Amino acid sequence: MSDYNNFNSSKIILAKWRDRFFAWIIDFIIISLISTSIFFISFQYLNQNFEEFITNDGMYIPTSILFFSYWIILEYKTGQTLGKKIFNLKITKIDGNKPDLISIILSSFGKSFILPLDMILGLIFSNDKRQRIFNKLGKTIIIKIKESNENSDIKYIKD
Repeated sequence: MSDYNNFNSSKIILAKWRDRFFAWIIDFIIISLISTSIFFISFQYLNQNFEEFITNDGMYIPTSILFFSYWIILEYKTGQTLGKKIFNLKITKIDGNKPDLISIILSSFGKSFILPLDMILGLIFSNDKRQRIFNKLGKTIIIKIKESNENSDIKYIKD
């Protein structure tokens, strides 16, 4: 296993769905506050009707693009968003190594634009690695970062 996990372990502890959800909530709040602030300030500056823009779902695509960028940048660079960092979670390839950019893009697309569908299908077709559909496409998993001194083959353990 590479240095990506910051520990020498042959066990990969899969993150609980609950921890992943709460990490997502933290990321959602952060990005929503930022995007709402940007749009509010922009509309005040342009003398446009911000309330009408919000009620017409005008924020969905720009906010989703902001989410998409946030996840790609942070997860590709560090493997963690702020929400994942708080819950000691990290995105990795199935073998525990650092994911490549394409894997991160695939994973981020699902949770940025079609999370309900991605999540529901992931739960229905879930495997022993707790992957959403777009995690499966990108061959990534979300792990719980814990120290382990085992030197045997990789074992997948549910948290």
